[in-house]
Amino acid sequence: MENYLEEIKKTLKELIRIPSVEGKPEEGKPFGAAVYDALQFTLSLAEKLGFKTVNYDNYIGEAIYGDGEEEMAILCHLDVVPVGKLSAWVYPPFSATEADGKIYGRGATDDKGPAVVCLYCLKALKDEGFIPNKKIKLIFGCNEESGWGCIKHYNEVSKLPDFGFSPDADFPVLYAEKGIVHAKFFFEKNDILKDISGGTAVNVVCDRCEAAAPLVAAAAEKYGVTVEDGKLVTVGKTAHGSTPDKGKNAILPMLLYLEEIGAINGDIREFLFDDKLRLKDFNDDTGHLTLSPDIIAVENGKIAVSVDFRYPSTYSFDAVKKEIDKIAPYEILSHQKPLYNDKNSFLVQTLLKIYNDEMGTDLQPMAIGGGTYARALKEGTAFGPEMPGEESTVHQPNEYISVKNLELQFKMYKKAIRKLSE
Repeated sequence: MENYLEEIKKTLKELIRIPSVEGKPEEGKPFGAAVYDALQFTLSLAEKLGFKTVNYDNYIGEAIYGDGEEEMAILCHLDVVPVGKLSAWVYPPFSATEADGKIYGRGATDDKGPAVVCLYCLKALKDEGFIPNKKIKLIFGCNEESGWGCIKHYNEVSKLPDFGFSPDADFPVLYAEKGIVHAKFFFEKNDILKDISGGTAVNVVCDRCEAAAPLVAAAAEKYGVTVEDGKLVTVGKTAHGSTPDKGKNAILPMLLYLEEIGAINGDIREFLFDDKLRLKDFNDDTGHLTLSPDIIAVENGKIAVSVDFRYPSTYSFDAVKKEIDKIAPYEILSHQKPLYNDKNSFLVQTLLKIYNDEMGTDLQPMAIGGGTYARALKEGTAFGPEMPGEESTVHQPNEYISVKNLELQFKMYKKAIRKLSE
């Protein structure tokens, strides 16, 4: 393990230093130059480690181990969300600084760390002479954070395996993921409000909102509005769009201020923050519906608000759409159907046992609001890398992965790959 750990750390740092936020498409680089570089780096390394690789037109790639007729997928991604406010980072987000037993950097946990660990798990199994009965495809997506165009392309030019897991969520193991709807709503704007902007991604809670509107000192003080370079500013705290309660949305205090000075009406707040339609009453064993208004801007004379909805796994998209139709004119940006597995399935129980045996626990499968590539498979689930009870830094400043977590990942993913492909 020790030799592999040093290689994992070295490789992960190199990969983090590639700032693979989706960028402007270029010829042969559908998600921008940096994401392209991350894919080339990873596939080149896989080849050096002795694996056959396939690059699907720079949308997505894979490393292949084994020649069995049945296929198994391990689905990772190399793209990352924007870094947000640079001043909030203790270490530069693409420096891959190692300090206090942690490697800091955007993508360290989501999802470059697990991608690198799984590649070295294949290397370790190959070095041990293990011959899988399944063809293992370690797949490296490039558009997981902003649309899944990579998965769509894969299915157009090839076919995903039916079975596998994604190391892109939580331990011990998931049995369900909520449905995800990203929608952009359009609200009326009057002439008092000249401009408003905030948010970096539709699945990241907005931590800074700016507006061009009159300054009313008493109202500004009441709602925490400050002035920077002539713009009104409110500040919050980022969090993953699936867990908006863990953040503090900077859009809300700006809306309250603008309402008080008569620059907008209350529709945005009432529908998207106060839950006027009681959408959060939708619930089942996978949890309640969540909604997170994460991007706000002025578009074509309207106030455009992009919202991240996560709906319970046993509900239909039509049931949710029927309600959001009542909010305001809108467009659907993307929709991912829920994932729901039998908790007693071979896949879920095998991975659960690996975790519980390793950690000496007796935990049960989980459901989350986050979405992973696992839902792209006929029989898929998510397995790690985040540990129960640990505060997540995914999609937040100072994202990191601990060296201890990398070690645990290596042990459990290696066992999982062997067990599932025997």
